[in-house]
Amino acid sequence: MSRPTRRSRSLLAATAVLSGLALVASSPATADTLYHEQYRPQFHFTPAQNWMNDPNGLIWYKGRYHLFFQYNPSGNTWGNMSWGHAVSTDLVHWTQLPVAIPQDADEMVFSGSVVLDKDNSSGLGTKADPPLVAVYTSLVKATGIQRQSLAYSTDGGLTWKKYAANPVLDLNSQNFRDPKVFWYAPTHSWLMAVALSDQHKVSLYSSTDLRNWTHLSDFGPAGATGGAWECPDLFPLAVDGDPRKTTWVLAVGTQSIAGGTGVQYFTGDFDGTHFTSDDAGTYTAPPGTALQDFESGTYGAWAPSGTAFGDAPAAGALAGQSTVTGAEGAYFADSFNGGDASTGTLTSPAFTVTSNYINFKVGGGNHPYVPGTVLGNEPVPTGEVLSDFEGTTYSSPIGDWTTTGTAFGTGPAQGTLPNQQQVSGYLGHGLVNSYLNGDASTGTLTSPAFTIDKKYVDFLIGGGDHPASSDAPTAVELVVDGQVVRSATGTNDEALNWASWDLSDLQGKQAQIKVVDADTGGWGHINLDQVVLSDTRAQPVSTETGVNLLVNGQVVQSATGTDSENLDWASFNATAYRGKQVQIQIVDNNTGGWGHVLADQFATADQPALSVLQRAHWIDYGEDFYASQTYNDAPGGRRIMIGWMNNWNYGGSIPTSPWRSADTFPRRLALRTVDGKVQLIQQPVDGLAGLRRAGAHVSTTRVTNTTAALGVQGSSLELQADLTAGSATDFGLDVRTGSGQRTRIGYDTTTGEVYIDRTASGAVDFDPSFPGVQRAPLALHGGTLRLHVLVDSSSVEVYAENARGEQVVLTDQVFPDPSSTGVDLFADNGTATLRSMKAWQLGSIQP
Repeated sequence: MSRPTRRSRSLLAATAVLSGLALVASSPATADTLYHEQYRPQFHFTPAQNWMNDPNGLIWYKGRYHLFFQYNPSGNTWGNMSWGHAVSTDLVHWTQLPVAIPQDADEMVFSGSVVLDKDNSSGLGTKADPPLVAVYTSLVKATGIQRQSLAYSTDGGLTWKKYAANPVLDLNSQNFRDPKVFWYAPTHSWLMAVALSDQHKVSLYSSTDLRNWTHLSDFGPAGATGGAWECPDLFPLAVDGDPRKTTWVLAVGTQSIAGGTGVQYFTGDFDGTHFTSDDAGTYTAPPGTALQDFESGTYGAWAPSGTAFGDAPAAGALAGQSTVTGAEGAYFADSFNGGDASTGTLTSPAFTVTSNYINFKVGGGNHPYVPGTVLGNEPVPTGEVLSDFEGTTYSSPIGDWTTTGTAFGTGPAQGTLPNQQQVSGYLGHGLVNSYLNGDASTGTLTSPAFTIDKKYVDFLIGGGDHPASSDAPTAVELVVDGQVVRSATGTNDEALNWASWDLSDLQGKQAQIKVVDADTGGWGHINLDQVVLSDTRAQPVSTETGVNLLVNGQVVQSATGTDSENLDWASFNATAYRGKQVQIQIVDNNTGGWGHVLADQFATADQPALSVLQRAHWIDYGEDFYASQTYNDAPGGRRIMIGWMNNWNYGGSIPTSPWRSADTFPRRLALRTVDGKVQLIQQPVDGLAGLRRAGAHVSTTRVTNTTAALGVQGSSLELQADLTAGSATDFGLDVRTGSGQRTRIGYDTTTGEVYIDRTASGAVDFDPSFPGVQRAPLALHGGTLRLHVLVDSSSVEVYAENARGEQVVLTDQVFPDPSSTGVDLFADNGTATLRSMKAWQLGSIQP
């Protein structure tokens, strides 16, 4: 289931020597035909049309790799979950087959796995014709209960029948899902790893017949627990290629270090009953000098404002608060005094930075600081009120607003509607809220015409982020002469906040405000209040809960909790502020859900403290790798993994049609000992080489404070490059360049991190959480950075290694213009060298 340096144009040396055919951009033969649409991946699996998420049931059987997947046969958004099906003989070229296991009136078919019951232990086939058996989570539509069920096939996976005595395992839980089943030879039994999602546990069961299951043990909570645990996978791997030395790997999906969803892994031992991780989970922060630990039982020189922090630190959970964990000592700062509705700040005296890092613990709400916002309550702008929506109908001082459809009803909502998350930030009692009858309802709300005679129109807005330019917007629009000249959306949040349009160029024009809800999927609604023509521009109010580092009163770094009452380590890199006066400010300016912050143990140190997310082991550090599964019965004992190349933060909004979502290119897994520790290593499967077309070699190229084109172009590319830093602070490759766009694959020498920067990668405005920079730690120790990069029409996969063999992988979706096909070398604030690079265009697997 399931965050600019001016570049000179001096180029010390840039020579690109090409061998073979020149690499030039290739275009689909026929644009916008099926499989050749804009953004359609050319060597990653996608369904012909409709929504896809988790890979399911990966199994090799009689020469074919079967790929089942979560699929909506009826549309391009999540829903109607069934098992789609595709097959391949080489893990590269895929043929999509009809839906394998469809939903029905009673259940949706959630994620699971497939095994070959070669001895017919289930009795669902015969010994002469053993069945393929799917073990999947059936979601009971009437109750939301998740239980484990069977389906079976006796024709090689082409057709499936649900087991008549389903379910085979039922805990009467709504958070029990995603069984991975495999044969465990030492006990001659089937084993199942299945997620107890809300408990952050993987539960292990055994069976002799796939129909009757016995509980063995549970693993967890451990590692990252900020999100639900899903899609577990347990398997053995040889260490350093030695089959006599085997370690078990447990992979599980949860909240990612990159944001949204990702997959962490544990290495350890499995004895047939229990999985035991090699990582004990204990952690001690680097030593340092205490700034504030609150152990005096007072705030001392730290100054509180407002009511949220009370008069003194907390000694435990406050009234109405769940249990607080992770605090050090007896006392900690807690802004839950008076509940989430209270607000305030707690500010340190100014102090001089003498160390590179400021470490601390933080918990509570995940409401980040947003630049440009102000603390305190923004007064309602003065001017002409076009509507405050306080009546029972859509009447206003300028006349009656008119509706179409069903989303807006006959008058303003009186706050939160049934089944809606808590709505906050509106003024008075009423507001526009198109969640009437849920996200599925649509409609418009339009104001009478009015004359623009002031500089701004200010309004409070919340709800879905589906821009006016999208096929199904949730937006507030300003219409002049029949044209939309301004628009705004929510941020996929029920909290309303101030927004403003500058109308300087529209003075004297007649205009209307049109509120549009055309979206029937997630966040398919819009909230609006207090529309005012004014000569004052409203400033958005901060809704943050977090810890800020202030320099001259300005926020320069910030950190938040993870919507959890657990305090975890965080760190500010204060290197740039050594010798300067700074302050720490703990802020609670949020009155909604999780509208509070916890903080403790402020200290200066020479090394950063690492959070649980940073200490966890991640299969992929990018934004777009989730719900991974490995193949059962792959030839030669190979362990091959495929992940869902999307992210639940924005997965339903990516700008693709008629399909939505792709899978990662299959990866072969191995374990390697690096600096005495066992690490998961990944590489694209060998079949990739069969897609190579025109090839090129780029010889040694050195750049200083600039970007140099490498003479390589293509929208589907494989790149293998060796780079060294020189004196640069940042260096690396830009791919899919052109038209002002680029996706940057860089290395930050100040932090020792590989990163993908997709903020200028093309279409990034379809969801506020999409643009950003994803980072992975990889120390170079003065050596070479080796990059293996797969570039496709709408994705970048980066395998990065240092000279010691340590590896990190990052996968991101990108949506560039088809004309953006260049590859550049860059260096910021110094020199860097591309030692060599091999490049190939990759052929398409599409028909």
